[in-house]
Amino acid sequence: MLDGRAIALPLLESVYVSDTDNNRVIKWLEATTEGILVAGGQGSGNDITQLLHPLGVVVDALGTVYIADCINNRVMCWINGASHGDIIAGANVEGTEANQFYYPIGLSFDRHGNLYGFDERNHRVQQFKIEHN
Repeated sequence: MLDGRAIALPLLESVYVSDTDNNRVIKWLEATTEGILVAGGQGSGNDITQLLHPLGVVVDALGTVYIADCINNRVMCWINGASHGDIIAGANVEGTEANQFYYPIGLSFDRHGNLYGFDERNHRVQQFKIEHN
């Protein structure tokens, strides 16, 4: 791991770490010595298989990983076992409008399932309703 920045501790006996400088998120199971790649790890970039300086990471009850993909100015979600992520907010460019970010760095869920993203350079927190199909 190189420059780990954030961790998520879901109730699944595991720890998720945003490995920022390696542009990936790693899952560590209890009592293991090697992590499992769950997002990114395909070099740096803005493709849906890539991350660029991931920071905040949270995991929902279904095991879906949400990532503040900082330099790409987006929030992505990776369904458990997926080979690529989906962009749920932002669009690979900085912006000040609703659903845009300029350096998202942190994420959190509330008890109602709303996702909050801290938008550092816009000095705001944005709320997103997550729909599960």
